[in-house]
Amino acid sequence: MLDFLIISTRSTKRGCIEIYPKFIIKKSSDLMIRGGDFYAVWDESKGLWQTDENDALILIDKELREYAEKNKDTFNSNVKVLYMWDAETGMIDNWHKYCQKQMRDNYTPLDEKIMFSNSKLDKKAYASKVLNYPVSKGSYSWFYKLISTLYSPEERHKIEWAIGSIITGQSKHIQKFMVLYGSAGSGKSTILNIIQELFNGYYSVFDAKALGSSSNSFALEAFKSNPLVAIQHDGDLSRIEDNTRLNSLVSHELMTVNEKFKSTYASRFKCFLFMGTNKPVKITDAKSGLIRRLIDVTPSGNKLPIEEYNFIMSNIKFELGGIAYHCKEVFEADPNYYDSYVPVNMLGASNDFYNFILDAYYIFSKDDCTTLKAGWEMYKNYCTDSNIQYPFTQRAFKEELKNYFDEFKERDSVDGNRVRNLYTGFKKDIFLNNKEEEVEKEEYSIDFRDDIKSIFDENYKDCKAQLANKEGTPSYKWANVKTKLNQIDTKKMHYVKVPNNHIVIDFDIPDENGDKSLELNLKAANKWPPTYSELSKSGKGIHLHYIYTGDTKLLSRVYDDYIEVKIFNGNSSLRRKLTKCNDLPIREISSGLPLKKGDNMINNDIIKNEKMLRVMIKKNLNKEIHQSTKPSVDFIYKILEDAKNADFPYDVTDMRNAVLAFAANSTNQAEYCIKLVNKMSFKSDEKSDPINNNHKEIIFFDTEVFPNLFLVNWKVMGEGKPVVRMINPKPSEIEELLNFNLVGFNNRRYDNHILYACLMGYNNEQLYKLSQKIISGDRNCLFGEAYNLSYTDVYDFASAPNKKSLKKYEIELGLKHHELGLPWDQPVPEDKWIMVAKYCDDDVLATEAVFNHLQNDWTARKILAKMADKTVNDTTNSLSTKIVFGNNRKPHGEFNYRDLSEPVYYPEEIVWTDGEDPDGFFKNSNDAPFDVPFDTINKGMYDFIKENNILPLKFEAWNGQKSILPFFPGYKFENGKSTYRGEEVGEGGFVYAEPGIYNDVALLDVASMHPNSIINECLFGPKYTRRFMDLVESRIAIKHNDNEKIKTLLDGLLFDILSDGSYSTKSLGTALKTPINSAYGLTSAKFDNPFRDIRNKDNIVAKRGALFMIDLMKEVQSLGYTVAHIKTDSIKIPNATPEIIEHVMEFGKQYGYTFEHEATYEKMCLVNDAVYIAKYADPKKCKELYGYVPGDCKDHGGEWTATGTQFAVPYVFKKLFSKEPIDFSDLCETKSVSSCMYLNMNVDIPNEQVKVEDMQFIGKVGSFCPMKKGYGGHLLREGTNKKTGEKTYGFVNGTKGYYWLESDMVKELNKEEYIDRTIYNKLVNDAIEAIEKYGDFEQFVN
Repeated sequence: MLDFLIISTRSTKRGCIEIYPKFIIKKSSDLMIRGGDFYAVWDESKGLWQTDENDALILIDKELREYAEKNKDTFNSNVKVLYMWDAETGMIDNWHKYCQKQMRDNYTPLDEKIMFSNSKLDKKAYASKVLNYPVSKGSYSWFYKLISTLYSPEERHKIEWAIGSIITGQSKHIQKFMVLYGSAGSGKSTILNIIQELFNGYYSVFDAKALGSSSNSFALEAFKSNPLVAIQHDGDLSRIEDNTRLNSLVSHELMTVNEKFKSTYASRFKCFLFMGTNKPVKITDAKSGLIRRLIDVTPSGNKLPIEEYNFIMSNIKFELGGIAYHCKEVFEADPNYYDSYVPVNMLGASNDFYNFILDAYYIFSKDDCTTLKAGWEMYKNYCTDSNIQYPFTQRAFKEELKNYFDEFKERDSVDGNRVRNLYTGFKKDIFLNNKEEEVEKEEYSIDFRDDIKSIFDENYKDCKAQLANKEGTPSYKWANVKTKLNQIDTKKMHYVKVPNNHIVIDFDIPDENGDKSLELNLKAANKWPPTYSELSKSGKGIHLHYIYTGDTKLLSRVYDDYIEVKIFNGNSSLRRKLTKCNDLPIREISSGLPLKKGDNMINNDIIKNEKMLRVMIKKNLNKEIHQSTKPSVDFIYKILEDAKNADFPYDVTDMRNAVLAFAANSTNQAEYCIKLVNKMSFKSDEKSDPINNNHKEIIFFDTEVFPNLFLVNWKVMGEGKPVVRMINPKPSEIEELLNFNLVGFNNRRYDNHILYACLMGYNNEQLYKLSQKIISGDRNCLFGEAYNLSYTDVYDFASAPNKKSLKKYEIELGLKHHELGLPWDQPVPEDKWIMVAKYCDDDVLATEAVFNHLQNDWTARKILAKMADKTVNDTTNSLSTKIVFGNNRKPHGEFNYRDLSEPVYYPEEIVWTDGEDPDGFFKNSNDAPFDVPFDTINKGMYDFIKENNILPLKFEAWNGQKSILPFFPGYKFENGKSTYRGEEVGEGGFVYAEPGIYNDVALLDVASMHPNSIINECLFGPKYTRRFMDLVESRIAIKHNDNEKIKTLLDGLLFDILSDGSYSTKSLGTALKTPINSAYGLTSAKFDNPFRDIRNKDNIVAKRGALFMIDLMKEVQSLGYTVAHIKTDSIKIPNATPEIIEHVMEFGKQYGYTFEHEATYEKMCLVNDAVYIAKYADPKKCKELYGYVPGDCKDHGGEWTATGTQFAVPYVFKKLFSKEPIDFSDLCETKSVSSCMYLNMNVDIPNEQVKVEDMQFIGKVGSFCPMKKGYGGHLLREGTNKKTGEKTYGFVNGTKGYYWLESDMVKELNKEEYIDRTIYNKLVNDAIEAIEKYGDFEQFVN
């Protein structure tokens, strides 16, 4: 029983007995609390402390389960167990309250001592991890061979001594750090990689340059986990600005740590630092603290042949236990060996003064003294000869020279003569090195013979053994066996009970024909540490015998394909028949073997096949199948071709660069290999079709990715359902999740690919790198199959006005929201994992809330999916494409495009033939050439316009020219700029304004301008424009409930949908807006898509409407009317009469446009082309004037309407115009930035001096209230100084001069009375001033 809880029971009102955990408030030996939250729990079954809070919940639930099972017969009523995993029970909340509020800190730091597989583990060991090898005496011959080649005995001793200090646990008391200094390729990283393998899980990486910088306040953040070993492969301490931090770190002094987004704290680090570098460490003078702390290691310059190097490196992993034991002995032989060590090589490389002393060594050591005068003259000559750019002054020289002599006297006598400034006792020991004897080398060879005595038979002669029976199985049960190995003929098939620590590596590798191959087995076995070996009974298999120094129960039985690890626990025995063997002893092995892991994931066929494909590619890149580059590349090409021909979907494009780099490194066949890679099919021709899973349960989900943390949080659809948290889930857990209909927010572009990568076996680091690539916009990293993992994407099916970030929705819908305040590029401390999970919970709940909020858009998506015969997970663009173009992916050959400035001729007398004449011109009825090129006459376009009666076919331009289509003489599009009739035309539409105050303003709006431009131009060709036209006409027919018309459109598809009864006519009409609007957007898109015509450089759809609006403006003005405002597809005419309104409508028909009289404003003040305030005319007055009431006036007559921010601000609109009461929400401002925002409550500190840890992290989006001074802070956004790269903080746009507080905090703290309305009153005054530029405000309003 865990000592911090007891299992209690209670009865409910309904008579049910609840079993629940009751947490005890006392000092616990099983639970540790640190920083006011969970730190670790003792797991007796594993003998380790667990730092994952989820493990604590599992242990508590286990106690509950066992109690319920044990006492099930004692309860007479129904029993309910209140498990921790069930959020509805509330037990998890009790647990958090217990850890975070009721308990005080009670902990001992974990993992301060390295634990090996043979270490004694108990609660007092305070260990949460164990290395997978034991420290035991064993062979380290390959390590010796490697390190003896790369380093001299003196340098090798340094490395082994340092490793030994860590093994013994003494390194945390030693004030030394090690620098491996040498050129590239000299073996520095090789040694550091071995150290990493020795201390896997106990080391971290650091930035040496940051430690030596005086300005980097976050340099110690890399040590926040307090590792025992810190490593940097390629460091730089050549320009140390301040060595104080480095000295304190190495000396294990108490230091102040500054982490991003956290308060500072004090810590004493216990790590031993290793750094590789090809630049000397800067040692300023002989008094530098680095001299007594630095151990420099210099390579010999010798190298191993690449084949031998690779062979040795593959064997070192089997020697880790022996290496550790040897290094431990080296250290324990003399723990104080380097107490007085001086890094003379590093001094020589970085310190000019040291080199001067070395140059004068003979003189100083012979005389054992010198004077300042003599030394100074020698130093000046040395500086001149050596071209020293920055020599010491005499005063500095005097002080520095004292560091190389025992004593200095201002006055003294030598040989009876008085001298000044005398140095005596030259320190020769600085220039002496340490030595160590070499270790005897081990030689290795494998040689199977039949004329030598078996060492196995000798070693195990007293072990139980028995001959096999006729069936080849043991004859007796082992309990009845009395015979021993030395009593039977071992050359016959037999079984022997070997000790539990004896293992056999069994090689059964076949050749290309499937037959067992002795040659291949020998090749593979030779890579293993030399040991006693036997041939199998067939003479082609090989058995390597080892003594395993760890726990054999933890070993996996599969090492690789055709290589098995045979383990003999319980009643299992070794099946053996001696044929040939070698004469080596049975060797100990401590590491390098695979350990048992959890169950493999069972995946669907697509993922299984792709995963298998990835594994095979990786094996070839690692040369695990072929030893050379060319056959490996050939093999990759073959398996990709096989995959392509097998017709299953796959996408491994993310591996292409790795394969290409591998191919380019071929020594002799690089050109061939690169060409072959360029032919490879890294992606199947077609993506797999998404599966329709409408019958499955909907799950809302979200993911978060950090370097060490992967979160998948999800919940079942429905109010009150709990959010389930998956922390660092396994692929099998993700696979289970895929059995449901997953719904996320922007998941098609992010979360789906993260889930897919997890299924592919990506680890946390790989998931983090993928996440960063996706966020940076790298589309090459996305998986084609990942799009289909989800049921739908809320952001994707949201209509254009509703496409907002999830954070903005959280604010608008009043949902719980907060930001983490954790750096996304840094590992998350384990005690913060639950906090991150809570943040993710909020996003899951918000996704469901937005899904429910956008039900109209969701219904539209389902209708479109049905129309297109696709799924709701398909994108809006793909659905629109399918509805208009069917299965034709390249319809561009039927598209029409023309120069809008030229007429399109079709005179009555032209005789159409099957083609053009040889001269390229059509003939008229008299056979006379008609001087119009063929490409300006399109019979298909003409027939389409005529058949569908969409244009009069007799258009006369303003200059008198005629055409079958409207055209705009003089229109020019040059250098991305459009002009027409003296006006500059915007690429998205024409905008025009004459600011002022107007009365009786008619607002006339073109119905569906862009869709009608597409139809009028027959833009998609007759066939597809007709289908697009059906969509437009369907909306009109649905609006008028014209079922007969609906039956004739889109081949009756819409009528069938309506007849089904699942959707209303209103829903169908709303759904049709999506493909209609989407089509226009895609015609002008920059990316390739079926709607885009590459000839369309000037956005012909929008441009046609814009040019028409200019013609309309000129026409209205020519009739003596004022055009107050034009905005793309609408025109506002003051003092409009029925006659001018009718004229505008008729004018529009000539161009194929239908105007609607949307509203009449009784009064309007137009400030600029985007901002105006207006009052709808009274319906009665409109009826009298026009005989009808314009649309908006029916519903809003006498009301005010505002367009543009200035008048639409709720406070301004209500205060000046609508006179509605001011609500709290009217005093809230939503602010957003692209980086992140902070709230600085220390308003007296200038922005350039503020520290990030002293501010409140907000995030990218937030809702705020302006506050009176003393109740709010400055709202700042993060930036970056382009020159220095340092973070800067400036005011968020529109917030300078005011104080701010998050609106939910204002509400929660009841601070509404302290809201500063100054900013809103200023907006009110600004609005009044804007109106008074054109007239009296009071008169306008009243």
